[in-house]
Amino acid sequence: MTVDIALVLGILLIAVVFFATEKLRMDVVALLVLSALAVTGLVSPDQAISGFSHPAVVTIWAMFILSDGLTRAGIADALGRRVIRVAGDSEMKLVATFMLLAGLLSGFMNNIGVTALLLPVVVSVARQVGATPSRLLMPMAFGCLLGGALTLIGTPPNLLVSTALEESGFQGFGFFDFTPIAVPVLLAGTAFVALVGRHWLPARDPVAETGSSRDLRELYSLQERIFAVQVPEDSLLVGKRLGETGLTAAAGLMIIALSRSGQTQALPSSVTRLQAGDILLAQGRLDRFKLLRHWSELAIEREAPVLHDRLLEDAALYEVALTEENPLIGRTLNPLDFNEQTGGWLLAVLRGDTVRRTHLADYELKAGDRILVQAGEKARKSVESRYEFDKLQALDKEQVQHRYQLDERLLVLRVPKDAALDGKHITDMRLGKAFDLRLMALFREGEFMRPIPAELEIHGGDLLLVQGRLEDFDLLRGLQQLKMLDDATPYLKVFEQGKLAMVEAIMHPHKWINNKTIADLKLREAWQVEVAALWRGGRPYRSGLKDMELQRGDALLLVAPVKQLADLNRNKDLIILNPVSAPEVDKSRAPIALGSMLAVVLIALSGWLPIYIAALMGATAMVLGRCLTMEQAYKAIHWRSIVLLVGMMPLGTAMQGSGAADFLAAQLLTLTGAYNPWLTVAGLYFLSVIGTLIIPVVVLVVLMAPIGLSLSLSLGVDPHAAMMAIALAASASVASPVAHPTNVLVMGPGGYRFVDFLKLGLPLTLVVFAVGAVLMPLVWPL
Repeated sequence: MTVDIALVLGILLIAVVFFATEKLRMDVVALLVLSALAVTGLVSPDQAISGFSHPAVVTIWAMFILSDGLTRAGIADALGRRVIRVAGDSEMKLVATFMLLAGLLSGFMNNIGVTALLLPVVVSVARQVGATPSRLLMPMAFGCLLGGALTLIGTPPNLLVSTALEESGFQGFGFFDFTPIAVPVLLAGTAFVALVGRHWLPARDPVAETGSSRDLRELYSLQERIFAVQVPEDSLLVGKRLGETGLTAAAGLMIIALSRSGQTQALPSSVTRLQAGDILLAQGRLDRFKLLRHWSELAIEREAPVLHDRLLEDAALYEVALTEENPLIGRTLNPLDFNEQTGGWLLAVLRGDTVRRTHLADYELKAGDRILVQAGEKARKSVESRYEFDKLQALDKEQVQHRYQLDERLLVLRVPKDAALDGKHITDMRLGKAFDLRLMALFREGEFMRPIPAELEIHGGDLLLVQGRLEDFDLLRGLQQLKMLDDATPYLKVFEQGKLAMVEAIMHPHKWINNKTIADLKLREAWQVEVAALWRGGRPYRSGLKDMELQRGDALLLVAPVKQLADLNRNKDLIILNPVSAPEVDKSRAPIALGSMLAVVLIALSGWLPIYIAALMGATAMVLGRCLTMEQAYKAIHWRSIVLLVGMMPLGTAMQGSGAADFLAAQLLTLTGAYNPWLTVAGLYFLSVIGTLIIPVVVLVVLMAPIGLSLSLSLGVDPHAAMMAIALAASASVASPVAHPTNVLVMGPGGYRFVDFLKLGLPLTLVVFAVGAVLMPLVWPL
């Protein structure tokens, strides 16, 4: 062994260790390898940087652009819908479908082109079925590699070994000579990955982490406020709209996602009706939610119609019509604030024949609206003066029922002994905000308290007089029926799966925010975006946000699907600190995008121009056809993957130039030459597989073909089996991201690490070997 051979093998070993341990990023390791080879003189400076102009590298970044153009033209969505019709949302079926589809196409098309074509389809399908793309992208790439071995033109290694045979005076391979072995290999590989291997795949989606959602969640400590609840079969909430349940208004929760029958709906609408088995992912104060649930401990003793009439004498029902001059016109009126400021209760708003009794805080008032109020004499005067109302007109119960359909009851509720409510303050109740229930009076040991002091503590045995609708009490019991789940982590995948993302925003300096609350921004109504938290004075605030008044310097944490967050870039009142973008689909460009891709494939198949020139022409056509802009084309390229490939390419040159490749071949012959020739062929296969870990397959086949011919001649056997073994190993280049451009293409979008390819690639390599070992002696006897 020479010094140069030792240096090359040493650099190779160190690189593999760094790749496996992930102590450094893979692209950094690749640049270190490039630098080490140049510094030690194992390659010349020109050879060290030759990868930047290598045809494979040019092909890959051009294919990234073609792939993004197909996505923006809607081709990926169209193909994805057809795949879903065949495979449904079963991960196993999707893996098998994509592997077989990719393999079949790769038998007759360039497998890099097939990967570029299917990459956006896989990502789109994953989004639609609620899976992570990393569970599907690697199997699709492996299907391309295994399917490339189906025909002579399916992959460059097949052509290279056939050419090497012809140049040595042997007959080359025919068009379908590879098929008898490649078809069983593809089927066996697909079955293995779909049934077993897919469980070893990671669940990552770096594209979905737009805006550094994970970092923002940690910065704002949202994990501390996220929990999950399930709606039981017999829940009183089944069939109720989400906005009616009190989860948002009462408990101050934000419902991040709703999971139903394996499907996840991000930021469900307030009109979404709940079904048995629904799982709600909520963000907010768990203690407040639990306190609200404790109200269901109250036992309804009886109705109190006599007391009701008595209380109405002290707290009568009034109506007032808003005039054009009233300052409330164009504003909303929060019932909780109304009660705190005046002592009265805001019950309903009548507009024409339409009555609004719930969610009044979101109702913008107009001239002519009639407002129904309940108040004592002192509160009535406060209401009239504070809101500049004309004289309030008293109504009796029958008039209220006829005009407002407000059938309210006065119920006597008993607080059980040792109840969780024992010791809680009246101000903690939040019943008025939750369900329009009003605590009118309290009986304790024969004493009648009215009004009730805000600082009063509730004791077990108290009798509470609560006015409201019976259905509100049912909703209160429905909250108690919700089942708290121990772990919300599985449902946080709504972020990883790309259904939701987060951005930070501050108010634009020109925006007038004096006395404005977060609710006044109407981000949910206008932009379908929720405010998850607010950063002020070096700390996050995560509850009671809607009623918080904005201050200069506040940062808002906004959560929504990526498309809504991308639309938010047009909001002139906000400055987005980490803006996101979502591909805009223009289906009118679909013919241009599809035509450009097909032209690349046909040019490469015909042999008129090399694949890298065809790919460059196709990417240019995409831009000229306005399928995407040049800025979008630059962003479409996964530069980390490109740098990784460029940095590792000089190692193949060093292996050949230093004599390391010949040295390894000689060692193989020494170990296996005295035994069965099939053992030498098997050793050649595994040596080629090991080579794919760090050497691009085209370079590897160029290195291994002479070795295979030399070994065959030394053993006096037909070289076709040895060359077929090399080609089979090249098609099974699945254990390393740098082995083949197809792996490089999916590495970035899948967020894969070196070890991820090893976990699935090495067992799959053994499956390919097992099938080849059985069939090779039958198809290509020595």
